[in-house]
Amino acid sequence: MPSSTSSSSLRPAALIGLIAAIILMSGWEAWWRSDGSVPGYRNSEGLWAIQRRRINDGEGDKTVISGSSRIFFDMQLDVWQRESGQRPIQLALEGTSPATLMEDLVDDLDFTGTLIVGISPGLAFSGYEYRGEAFKRFEAETPTQWLGQQISMLVEPWLAFYQSDYSLFTVIKRQPWPERDGVFVERDVRRLAIYSRDRNARMYEKVATDEAYSQIAKEIWAQGFVPIDERSEEELTGGLENRNKQIERLVAAANALQERGIEVIFVRSPSEGHYAISEPMYNPRADTWDVVIERTGALGIHWQDHEELQGYRLPEWSHMSGSEADRYTKALYHLVESEKTLRDQVGNR
Repeated sequence: MPSSTSSSSLRPAALIGLIAAIILMSGWEAWWRSDGSVPGYRNSEGLWAIQRRRINDGEGDKTVISGSSRIFFDMQLDVWQRESGQRPIQLALEGTSPATLMEDLVDDLDFTGTLIVGISPGLAFSGYEYRGEAFKRFEAETPTQWLGQQISMLVEPWLAFYQSDYSLFTVIKRQPWPERDGVFVERDVRRLAIYSRDRNARMYEKVATDEAYSQIAKEIWAQGFVPIDERSEEELTGGLENRNKQIERLVAAANALQERGIEVIFVRSPSEGHYAISEPMYNPRADTWDVVIERTGALGIHWQDHEELQGYRLPEWSHMSGSEADRYTKALYHLVESEKTLRDQVGNR
């Protein structure tokens, strides 16, 4: 048996270790706060799963938002709630096609509300799923994962450094290390948003006010871009086949949802800069968006078609600052309502 003497000798060491950990953590927190960071909830798979379960816990008649980061950042839940009287369920996932969620909701009979589908061409028509693990988390979350999420949420609103962008190894990785010839190292996306408990995403103020920081985001968005005329015939053929496959997925899911009486509304939010070149180059509107709207008969709101959805500031080409997103959300809500009224009037003639 360990002696009481050896046990007591460990106590000072443990206390010193605890004090050191608190000092180091406090210093790391102070550093990031001085850099402009503010606390917010982590946009984790567990947080997404909590919101997804709301559909099966009695809120299936609500408006649900799907898509990727543009509809995620640009659509502000507070504003939509103020205009409509109902707070939507935010299920958009950055860097992720909406197709899988749409297909999931087809089979979920608890969902009887309205589905807003944000379309970012490079994601919706490629099927890419950067955050695909969120779907698996919802389907098979373990008790340990659930408990870990609940504990994490207790401290997230208080710690500015508790974000993946500020972890020590992430910071070390993005230092300007010497480059090796012939080796392309893709830069990770920096922090872009602050998230609420129910996943309202609002642009991180530094993106909107610090030009050097927003320039980093622009460079990351443009990295690895290859003009279409530099692609091989094999790459182009494979890309076209996949695009057609993803269009079929979107169309089939939308039609199946509408057959169940679900209102499906497609929304194409603004983009500019690099995206104004790359998106129509690889996914021309006539071959993608127009096809989906025609084949589904769903309401389609494209920013290029409506003056009230134009002229917003996009600090890094793809997402709106918080105040701009407020204006955009209000305009989008009233545009959707007017388009639905117009459609119903035409249908009744």
